Amino acid sequence: MALDPADFTKCCKNSGVLMVVKCRKENSALKECLTAYYDDPAFYEECKMEYLKEREEFRKTGIPTKKRLQKVPTSM
Repeated sequence: MALDPADFTKCCKNSGVLMVVKCRKENSALKECLTAYYDDPAFYEECKMEYLKEREEFRKTGIPTKKRLQKVPTSM
């Protein structure tokens, strides 16, 4: 069952509190999609290498990646 993750979001927005009951099909499709990534060894290695690179940079600079990537204002 291949559904777009946007289908799940749309269903939840349109269902309100009843989303738990009404969006089961979309939720199942989203879980299947995400599970496929967890089982992919190449994707796991890619994520691991990205994490290790960010951790190394943090240990060098002491600045988290998120703050390091924020733009500095050009006019003060």
